Amino acid sequence: MTLSPAPPATEAAAAAPSERPAARRRRPSPVRRFAARLTPADRDVLWLYALTRAGLWVTEYCARWLFPADAGSHHPAPVLAPWQQWDWAYYLHIARDGYFPAGGPGPGENGWDNREAFFPGFPLVLRAVHTVIGDWTAAGLTVSCAAGAVAVVALGRIAGLDRPGAAAPRRTAALFLVSPCAVFLAAGYTESLFLALALPAWLAARRAAWGRAAVLACLACAVRVSGLFLVAAIAVQLLSTVRRPRDLRPLPWLALPALPPLLYSAYLHARTGDWMEWKDAEDRGWARDFHSPWTAWHHTWAAAFGSAQGTGQAVMFQAELLAMATGVALLLFLLLRRRWAEAVYVALSLWALGTSYWYMSIPRAALLWWPLWTSLCAATTVRPRLRTAYFAVVGPLTTVVALAFFTGRWAG
Repeated sequence: MTLSPAPPATEAAAAAPSERPAARRRRPSPVRRFAARLTPADRDVLWLYALTRAGLWVTEYCARWLFPADAGSHHPAPVLAPWQQWDWAYYLHIARDGYFPAGGPGPGENGWDNREAFFPGFPLVLRAVHTVIGDWTAAGLTVSCAAGAVAVVALGRIAGLDRPGAAAPRRTAALFLVSPCAVFLAAGYTESLFLALALPAWLAARRAAWGRAAVLACLACAVRVSGLFLVAAIAVQLLSTVRRPRDLRPLPWLALPALPPLLYSAYLHARTGDWMEWKDAEDRGWARDFHSPWTAWHHTWAAAFGSAQGTGQAVMFQAELLAMATGVALLLFLLLRRRWAEAVYVALSLWALGTSYWYMSIPRAALLWWPLWTSLCAATTVRPRLRTAYFAVVGPLTTVVALAFFTGRWAG
């Protein structure tokens, strides 16, 4: 074996200056790598996202000064107080104290808050972020802010698959970010985190990246049980691409998302002896025991227009009816267009939400119906007046809902 002669000293010296800086060059941070992958359309979408977040904080500021808890107060509420509403308390208690804190009541006992109805994904992320950000509310808002940015970029890219160019992502994002319940995308709730996992999972499925889709859907299932509806949609999408037997090879990947619900059910069974304790907690706390769809509609209609509820609660039930009607119309549209996978996702969501004693949280759940926003984008592209009407009507409604949430008047 012969060895190549060493380069002359002058050559080695000449090569060294160019090699040493390369060796010392730092690897780009995750933020820089993420920014480098953004397209111009993505940047437009994120600009809209930033503007709408600023608008929500302006609304929050006004709510603190105009609607204090004490009408005679001379000082507004603390800066983060308006974000500490409703479901936030459950996520906070789970992240801080766990599902079954010692020394208190247990499931089914008086004073129990039925917190096991909430899946552990968001509380686990919240607890992790809290190790860096000491204030719990600020930590929850940070999670939703970062997750919402990922979600809105993914939504824009999904819209771009059907309508190439920058216009469709930007328009879809605008319709989504100004939707009536958009305040919940900024609050310390699960919607943003779920969408940050579910929308990239669907995007991966559209691109036939089945392993990536399954992993992301698995993480989404740890955040909300509706992740299982996403898995069903991905399965239908996979089956629709089958042309020969080997095309079914990725199918076993779709067993992976069942793992988080199974592990959570096993944990609850070990603590309570009930595999379906999370569902029983929903029944106890939110009357989500099974009723026929027409019975649920009747009960919701009576609550909305039967004068049995106060006006604040009644208008919420009216919003539930409107959201259900919108969901049914969306489902029919998807079926007519033969968008089977998306129709399965929406149908399962409507079935789960429409078979309780009465409707609850459907307007907020509509945020998760990505086919609604892409379909609205298509419709408003063809009919520009419809886009004008949407923003003229929905924009003020979005502000009203945000004010209702910030002042503790919204339970959705």
